[in-house]
Amino acid sequence: MELGLSYDDVLLVPKKSGVTSRKEVSTETFLTKKIKLKIPLLSANMDTITEANMAIAIAELGGIGIIHRFLSIYDQAHEVLKVKRYRNAVIKNPYTIKYNSKLSDALKFMKDKGVKSLLVVSDDDKLTGILTSRDLKLIKNNYEIPISEIMAPRERLVVSSPDISIGEADSLMVINRVEKLPLINPDWTIAGLITKKDIEKQISHPNSSLDSKGRLLVGAAIGVKEDALQRARALIEAGADILVIDIAHGHSDLAINTLKKLKSQFPNIPVIAGNVCTAEGTKELIEVGADAVKVGVGGGSVCTTRIITGAGFPQLSAITNCAREAGKYGIPIIADGGIRSSGDITKAIAAGASTAMIGRLFSGTDQSPGIPIVKDNKKYKVIRGMASFGAKLGREERDGGEKGNGNKSYDNIFDFIPEGVEAMVPYAGSVSEIIYQLIGGLKSGMSYAGAKNIEEIRGNAEFVQITSAGLKESHAHDVESLS
Repeated sequence: MELGLSYDDVLLVPKKSGVTSRKEVSTETFLTKKIKLKIPLLSANMDTITEANMAIAIAELGGIGIIHRFLSIYDQAHEVLKVKRYRNAVIKNPYTIKYNSKLSDALKFMKDKGVKSLLVVSDDDKLTGILTSRDLKLIKNNYEIPISEIMAPRERLVVSSPDISIGEADSLMVINRVEKLPLINPDWTIAGLITKKDIEKQISHPNSSLDSKGRLLVGAAIGVKEDALQRARALIEAGADILVIDIAHGHSDLAINTLKKLKSQFPNIPVIAGNVCTAEGTKELIEVGADAVKVGVGGGSVCTTRIITGAGFPQLSAITNCAREAGKYGIPIIADGGIRSSGDITKAIAAGASTAMIGRLFSGTDQSPGIPIVKDNKKYKVIRGMASFGAKLGREERDGGEKGNGNKSYDNIFDFIPEGVEAMVPYAGSVSEIIYQLIGGLKSGMSYAGAKNIEEIRGNAEFVQITSAGLKESHAHDVESLS
């Protein structure tokens, strides 16, 4: 019988190090063969972890978020679109409205799209003005007024040709004290839009994960049932950079057949497949087209698969076995589940993973979906496994609404065997602080291993198996904690 090890069963053996500062350590890594990240972190495709706010925050810091699939197809695609429109070098298709529209129409459109300004165009789509939130403050309850009467007209606008550089655009906006610079073709049709806010985002987050158009990277999850391809198409059209096949047991015909169909219909979109925990499962997914493989069965903090089913594999050994197989094909491995600290991330990468997916550690942050709850004068947020009873109820609610008849069907709810739980975690503030701590710990761990980059620690790491006494010794002990 094979011995399986988890993160707490081992330590990394310190090696001679030439690292004098954590600033010398690079955490750049590959999500797929073609997608590179500045930090090896993904936010989990769980409905209490990743929607647009989380995906934006982690992408700005160099990782990537995976929008969960437990939304209607429209709503999930809209979350992807929010991320893609959050930051642009140049907004190629800025939102526009016709000059003869009413203020009420403009307000509804701005609310639906989550924007505070609109470019105003004529019937032949030529720029005639711009409507901003500043213009709206001058109007008192006259929602029927045409926007042409309150917009800033074309004659007052600062505009540029499409070939202006970002640096030149920034200078032009500073000199003229404007926040938005429409890019105009010779016939006054709109070629794009540059905003001061987008330029400031580029400056404040230089390590952001970006696509070729300067937009934040974002991934999205799909299932393996009847709407998988329809959902995939909508997500790709919204701008998703990568898809994740979301199924607990990825070494299955359902997952493999879905992957085959995705690769057949959408050959240019990279796909993360999983979850698996064996070399055989890894090999089979790669051979049918997986661009990365997600490893982990039953190790998540709110997952009870191993207890309910008796199936699973200790996470560190699963990573080692799967990474060894994936390495034959040059395909990256994602460690998913069981990570409780920055040290676990270091161990996962040293064992062969290229990235780590984070759930619980991000669940208590401002950017996770949901609002904080208060219990005994302390703030918490809710996390739930996607195979929990509560998550199942949520899906039944959604499916009833999507069918358009308003009927919620619970016929199968009592046949459902949950493999996850719902729980509370302490409120943790901004996810950026959590990420800074995790990456700081990872860099320190890499320096202890004598590694200046991800490839060095994956190639030169040495583990030592420890006893329960060694684990106890590894934690703070024989003192009374102040916190």
